[in-house]
Amino acid sequence: MGEKRSFGNKMLTVVFVIISVIYMIPIFEVLMNSFKANSFVNTDTFALPNAESFVGWDNYIKGMTFGNYPFLKSVFFSLFITVVSTVLILLCTSMAAWYIVRVNDTLAKIMYYLCLFSMIVPFQMVMFTLSSTADKLKLNTPYTIPIIYLGFGAGLAVFMFTGFIKSIPLEVEEAAAIDGCGPIATYFRVVLPMLKSIMISVGVLEVMWIWNDYLLPYLVLDRTEYMTIPIHVQYLKGSYGTVDLGATMAVIMISIIPVIIVYLFCQKYIIKGVAAGAVKG
Repeated sequence: MGEKRSFGNKMLTVVFVIISVIYMIPIFEVLMNSFKANSFVNTDTFALPNAESFVGWDNYIKGMTFGNYPFLKSVFFSLFITVVSTVLILLCTSMAAWYIVRVNDTLAKIMYYLCLFSMIVPFQMVMFTLSSTADKLKLNTPYTIPIIYLGFGAGLAVFMFTGFIKSIPLEVEEAAAIDGCGPIATYFRVVLPMLKSIMISVGVLEVMWIWNDYLLPYLVLDRTEYMTIPIHVQYLKGSYGTVDLGATMAVIMISIIPVIIVYLFCQKYIIKGVAAGAVKG
């Protein structure tokens, strides 16, 4: 029985390694083509760079200096929107989830089901209304768009936080109340430190979504003044709409690296937090 289980585990390992390699192929292709001249990206897409096609760091330099809009400005806006939106989502939704679990009255249940309902509403259904509403409420800048991301990111975050908070013993919070802690002090001193794993899990998911998001900033922001990295990639065009694919691949590679780094540092918390948020309670 033990030998069969061991053989089964080895086969699963092989299968998952193959799947992982398949998922890594597109990233490898982007990296490989980011070092090739534009003409070779079109004609020899899957070929390795050689002495004729290799251009070194030229594509990266061109991608960061092309056009009139500074690439570093796009990086700043993407970083600012991602960090502020993620912090806002984590803080507000964890508080909301704690309220929903501990109060558990009719209003709290309605809030919870509304958050769940928001997860199944396609973005395409609301994007045009959202665009006009954002203009009217002056939410069309990088400094205000995190409020919109809070609305769209609340559903999944509340769902995961709610499941996790149900596993936290109520006696811990009662002990804090006896020691004189009010609701706010109890949350920040007792509940928040216990949410570390689920915070990291939700944070990584939100960072990956917001950093790579193209459609929402494209609809909401004034593209003559504000560009995120995904929007900046679209404008790597020359005359008559020609696209320098080498420079485009280089910029895409630059945009991928921060998310990979965040994921590698936080991956051990992701499965733990997702599982806890999904099945606890």
